[in-house]
Amino acid sequence: MKKLKYLSFAIIAILSLASCENDLETAPTNQANEAEVFKTADNAETVINGAWAKFNDDGTTYANIGYSTVLRTSDAMGSDVAVLTNKYGFPTAYTFSDLSNNTGSRALFIWSLLYSTINNMNNVITRIDAAEGSQAKKDQVKGQAKTLRAFCYLNLASFYQFSYLKDKTALTAPIYTEPTTTESKPNKRATLEEIYTLIKSDLTDADQLLQNYTRNNKDKIDRSVVNGLLARTYLNTGDWTKAAAAAKVARNGYALMTAEKYKEGFNDISNGEWIWGHGQTQEQSSESYAFHFLDVSSSGSYYYSFMADPYFKDLFDTNDIRYSLFSWDGLPSREGLLRYAKFKFKANLIADIVYMRAAEMYLIEAEAEARNGNVTNAVTVLNQLKSARNANIYAGSLAQDAVVEEVLIERRKELFGEGFSLSDIIRTQGTVVRKPFTNADGSSIQVQITTPDGTVKNVAGRGHTIYAFPDQSSFAPNSRYYLFTIPQKEVENNPNL
Repeated sequence: MKKLKYLSFAIIAILSLASCENDLETAPTNQANEAEVFKTADNAETVINGAWAKFNDDGTTYANIGYSTVLRTSDAMGSDVAVLTNKYGFPTAYTFSDLSNNTGSRALFIWSLLYSTINNMNNVITRIDAAEGSQAKKDQVKGQAKTLRAFCYLNLASFYQFSYLKDKTALTAPIYTEPTTTESKPNKRATLEEIYTLIKSDLTDADQLLQNYTRNNKDKIDRSVVNGLLARTYLNTGDWTKAAAAAKVARNGYALMTAEKYKEGFNDISNGEWIWGHGQTQEQSSESYAFHFLDVSSSGSYYYSFMADPYFKDLFDTNDIRYSLFSWDGLPSREGLLRYAKFKFKANLIADIVYMRAAEMYLIEAEAEARNGNVTNAVTVLNQLKSARNANIYAGSLAQDAVVEEVLIERRKELFGEGFSLSDIIRTQGTVVRKPFTNADGSSIQVQITTPDGTVKNVAGRGHTIYAFPDQSSFAPNSRYYLFTIPQKEVENNPNL
């Protein structure tokens, strides 16, 4: 394959993929030319299906498999996941030496993943109006393409620059809304304001285009997904009223799961609370590799590196169903680590990947209401979620700052392992907090474990091992170490950055 001149213009071979809507399987049709691919709306939809498959399932290593790479990296760089640094996958993200390195493979993979998807969606958006087919079908295809493009730009806005509320004029990443080739002129970096303007425009258009569309599986984008992304976007930009309203629309029809359902492993897209996700089958299961990091309790899980910070456990009420998922590890070489069995493989070692749930929408609504001064409404919504988890309802101070802080803590508790840790730190201008699991005098805190042979004994509890940035400076808000870097290859090939 001819080497691409600009990474931003990389067109992965989506134009040569066909896909079945029901099972999302893809098959190469290398003889098809672009004109044939975009001749009909049905054909154009295969571009979206193929792009979605590659967005999720293509990878360069077992730790860089599709979009899950972004989510796992975000949590590894946060406060609550204590990554095992002797395990394959995410130790360099955990130590903040990965995404700050612009020559690293993960920085290149994530950037290429986002921009190649953007370029394929630009092809669909530009060509769909001239395709053969019903207007309803063309609206569906365009709405889904605009949403996926917006989703990619939302990730660029969320991870490649500090909070919009800190400086909306900050330069972030280039914007492309037309198909590009190796001969196209590369663009300069756009401001956060410019990127969010495009995101809002795309999602608002998509909300209209998809108003008569009913999807047949949760891999597909419908108005619930669109409004969930609008809710995230408005939360990022401080549009509190719109954030709350969009979150309500997104969660409509998606009831909070029962407490007992919460214990089943977060592995099944049919869960009634899931709004959007990526289903896995035995034949199409590449992204299930993500679960080898998340699942720290199943015997078949291989990497089991996303342990929990013991101080994180202290955030939960003991009657909370989520509290019951914690246990001290008693296996050799893992004694004293804290398991959090939120994620568990299905019996055949595959697992669906969750991207959006109703619980997140409750939390967005609660936070937006609180930041908007409607603290009573915020507490009401927050307590609906707490009640569903058998947790104690919030009955504390109704001061705005206190309620906002309670919602942010609940976000950490509810969304652990789902990819929100770093993006929330950037968004709220917060800071990573990690401290040794020791007594005040520095001595080890003893915890009780059960070994495989049934022996019960006390050992030193183990939590975080990294407590500062690579330059040994303390964790702090708005640190350059939080931001994903533009890869060196893109810097070399785009003189306009």
